[in-house]
Amino acid sequence: MSPTPPVRRLRLGMPRRVFSQILLMQLAIAAGVVVLATGLFLAPLSDQLDDQAMRRALAIAQTTAAVPQIAEDLQHTPPSVDGPVQQAAERIRKASGAEYVVVMDVRGTRWSHTEPQEVGGHVSTDPSDALAGRDVMEIDNGTLGRSARGKVPLRDGGDRIVGAVSVGIEYDSVRARLIHAIPGLFAYAGGALAVGALAAWLISRRVQRQTRDLAFSDISALLSEREAMLHGIREGVVALDRAGRVRLLNDEAQRLLGIGDEAVGRSPDEALGEGRTSDVLAGRVTGTDLVTVRGQRVLVVNRMPTDDGGAVATLRDRTELEQLGRELDSTHGLIDALRAQDHEHANRMHTLLGLLELEMYDDAVEFVGEVVGDHRATAEQVTEKIGDPLLAALLVGKATVAAERGVALGISEGTRLPDRLVDPRGLVTVVGNLVDNALDAVAGTPHARVEVELRTEGRSAVLRVRDTGPGVPAEQRELIFTEGWSTKKPPAHGKRGIGLSLVRRLAERQGGGASVSDAHGGGAEFTVVLPEALTEAELEPALAAPAQSTAEKETR
Repeated sequence: MSPTPPVRRLRLGMPRRVFSQILLMQLAIAAGVVVLATGLFLAPLSDQLDDQAMRRALAIAQTTAAVPQIAEDLQHTPPSVDGPVQQAAERIRKASGAEYVVVMDVRGTRWSHTEPQEVGGHVSTDPSDALAGRDVMEIDNGTLGRSARGKVPLRDGGDRIVGAVSVGIEYDSVRARLIHAIPGLFAYAGGALAVGALAAWLISRRVQRQTRDLAFSDISALLSEREAMLHGIREGVVALDRAGRVRLLNDEAQRLLGIGDEAVGRSPDEALGEGRTSDVLAGRVTGTDLVTVRGQRVLVVNRMPTDDGGAVATLRDRTELEQLGRELDSTHGLIDALRAQDHEHANRMHTLLGLLELEMYDDAVEFVGEVVGDHRATAEQVTEKIGDPLLAALLVGKATVAAERGVALGISEGTRLPDRLVDPRGLVTVVGNLVDNALDAVAGTPHARVEVELRTEGRSAVLRVRDTGPGVPAEQRELIFTEGWSTKKPPAHGKRGIGLSLVRRLAERQGGGASVSDAHGGGAEFTVVLPEALTEAELEPALAAPAQSTAEKETR
């Protein structure tokens, strides 16, 4: 037997969808407003109709009292069903549509009445106010039931009060007018409610499209997931509104850009300062995988516009990847150099073997001494003038690579650098980038040469790299320090136009600078000044003296 399907119970309560909840709330608000407005209109309507009826009765009474013949007949004829006062009052009653028109004397005796048998009797309500000369409006009960009444004094030709006139409007007619007005009022209220319901439906449909027909719980969950995702991923995310102001920063973006929550609500120029990073985030530089430098970090930025006119930019930190790429390039160059040296070494060994077989022992000894002496001289020249082992090893390696590329890499006579660097790795980065650029510039040219000069001025380090290449045009001497700008073909591992930008950033971070000018005899000369690059320890005399003499030579 198949299992009995579970019974689905009817669940009452608020719907889950945003569209349905907003529609119901708006309908409830519209209905409440209509009911309230209708009640507020009906409440004073009854009082207004009563006031209108009393004023109408008073106006008829005043008109009746203004007829001189009625006051004259009241004084000279007895109260009678066929008397002139009764006939005049009935005529006015029928013409005005009043319930009754009663004319009385100063004693309250009726001279007229709608029911003839009441003529000659005493009035049922107190006429003292009217007989005292005051106009009266009221809702009261009398012999004909409840009515809206107006009472005025009746005066003769000498302006003496001789009686009073009381006019009544049937109260049922007033109530009938009120009841008659209610259907029309409800019709207007229903129309207003229908318009409100249509507007609520249209607004709710728009909300439904914008929220993709999600429930409030779904939206709340999406927001929680978004916050967790934005602050959990290892990519920086910067959201900008249509005005170009920062709307959102996740934790990684704050770390990469070196800013905090105070940047929210500000433009990239205000938050980061002018520069390529701000230009990329603001959309003034377009493209994919745009490379920029922020501090000591190499960032790759992609910017995507959003439907609301804003944009979302993602930031990836590729500083380590860039360093690995440069190390890979250096390794490839070193491998090529070692491969070339291997062939050269084989040739030398064959030459040595031939000399030995020919028993030319003296020539063999001289040949070995020359080969070993060249390499030893280069290493000794570098280590004699460069005290820092990292920098010395870099220059020895670069000299080997340069030799295999047909470039002569030399150390100037004025070079003296003690082993007291504050940031050796930073200077290694600067020297490595400048030497690599110089080697690229002179490779393949005749008599290619690169010269490195490192000296100290107090606690400052001054680096100069000269080459015999084509030089840098004057109009491009600032552009070459811009992130992403390069005239060379990009390497396999990524982008170009980063090395010189990093050099300037590292120099500026220490309060120095980087510049380029024409070298003596042609080519380019890059100069980097690094203040406070050395520790406060006194320089060794052997190293300090040549530096001073070099400075004196330059001054002269």
